[in-house]
Amino acid sequence: MKPSNLLMILAIGLFFSTAHAAETLPEKSEAVSKDIKREANKAVDRIEEGTCTDTDVECTKKKLENRGKEGTDLIKDKSSEMKNKID
Repeated sequence: MKPSNLLMILAIGLFFSTAHAAETLPEKSEAVSKDIKREANKAVDRIEEGTCTDTDVECTKKKLENRGKEGTDLIKDKSSEMKNKID
């Protein structure tokens, strides 16, 4: 194989290769702390839901609000983690 062809194949390969970035230590610790906080909030929500003494409709409403809040927190945290991995 000619050296020019080999060089061209190498250049094309490097051009189309994906960049792999790693999270830094502070970013990893931030992600872990957010995971812990999210799990703690989830546990508190489950306890509150289990001890709900209101009507079934009000308890279900609180439960749905908690699930929505948990989903929102999860999306925020995971999107910031993805941003940190890309940076």
